[in-house]
Amino acid sequence: MATPEGFAEFVVARQAALLRTAYLLTGHAQDAEDLVQTTLVKVVPQWRRISDNPEPYVRRVMVNENVSRWRRRRWREESTDVMPERLADAGDHDELLAVRAALSALAPRQRAVLVLRYYEGLSEAEIASALGMAPGTVKSQARDGLARLRRALPDVEDVGSLTR
Repeated sequence: MATPEGFAEFVVARQAALLRTAYLLTGHAQDAEDLVQTTLVKVVPQWRRISDNPEPYVRRVMVNENVSRWRRRRWREESTDVMPERLADAGDHDELLAVRAALSALAPRQRAVLVLRYYEGLSEAEIASALGMAPGTVKSQARDGLARLRRALPDVEDVGSLTR
């Protein structure tokens, strides 16, 4: 699997999951696609070394790249003359938008921990390994992130259920 074909197989097999994670980290479809592409470009030179178990390395590169992008772009405002269209027949659309806004307001590390924990289903140890932090830091980031989500979404009884 340490071959270029192995890399292509990995990308094809994991593309949807990588895009989902990137979207949850960035909050925008176009940024998610850019993040996945940038991540894969950075992973290619390391493929022979990581091909046995590439997932943790790819996630770490993705999270680190997202934090770097956030730091470079956080001062920019996004203004528009046209409001985005609303989805038709979306039952929990307002709740979805509220959760998305609350997630985007979190610090990048808190968002990364919550996305990897509740959307990707990783354990605290796997998150710690993927993000290069201590398990205790993962726990505190998750605790603080969930507390901020609860404050941002006071009408939602179980914030943890929104992420499942």
